[in-house]
Amino acid sequence: MWTATNWKDYRLLDCGDGKRYENWGGRFLVRPDPQAIWRPASKWDRVDAVYHRSNTGGGSWEVFSLPESWTIGYKDLRFNIKPMSFKHTGVFPEQGANWDFITDMIKGQKREISVLNLFAYTGGATIAAAAAGARVCHVDASKGMVSWAKENARSSGLADAPIRYIVDDCLKFVRREINRGHKYDAIIMDPPSYGRGPSGEIWRFEDNIYDFVSLCAQALSDDPLFVIISSYTAGVSPSVPEYILNRLITPRFGGGTESGELSLPVERTGLTLPCGHASRWMA
Repeated sequence: MWTATNWKDYRLLDCGDGKRYENWGGRFLVRPDPQAIWRPASKWDRVDAVYHRSNTGGGSWEVFSLPESWTIGYKDLRFNIKPMSFKHTGVFPEQGANWDFITDMIKGQKREISVLNLFAYTGGATIAAAAAGARVCHVDASKGMVSWAKENARSSGLADAPIRYIVDDCLKFVRREINRGHKYDAIIMDPPSYGRGPSGEIWRFEDNIYDFVSLCAQALSDDPLFVIISSYTAGVSPSVPEYILNRLITPRFGGGTESGELSLPVERTGLTLPCGHASRWMA
């Protein structure tokens, strides 16, 4: 289990009854969490906003006292927080464990590392890699998410960092990069459980991840550094993407793999809350 313990401004105070109680830079949010099936440890006295799920799907925020947006920090990185549809805030705080791994892998390298970040969302992994000294290609199909990633880079003092922002379907982009002969020393991906492409193509993690990783392997340089697959797909063990990496990456480049749950420490119980998982190949 990899636990994100280096947050400056985020704290998971408590969780239970299918919800989590969080402090986001002094703003107290209650959001659904299907893993928290026990009882809370204490009463949640201060609440600035609650996300309520709908019986028909989706949901909405009930806001008591909350700005339209604000900024929080993780180490030297800064993130702009904006409560949005489907309970999200623009940051998955458990990914801090991956950002630490990315930083440790890139820092100290005697060559410039080129990183491809796919399904890159609001750019947490992008700015972690750029801050560590890498050249990054950030790809997401949502124009709004890419704009948000640029905001986070600016807030982190990385407005002039060598980051290439691409609004595109990740599968189509990787195919074009292979045809163009472009190679990367590291690939990061956080593919959705389910999605639709711009032409109506259906993506299901279980059906498509093997072929997608096989394709991405063709975009790796001759001396790659790492590959990360994150997943929030229910029912898929972290050992499954690790097995895929062992089948597709290790025989060609050597190195090793590891996998584990991503988690957050719970202040009022001393336990950790599992929040998805990641699998990593390392040279």
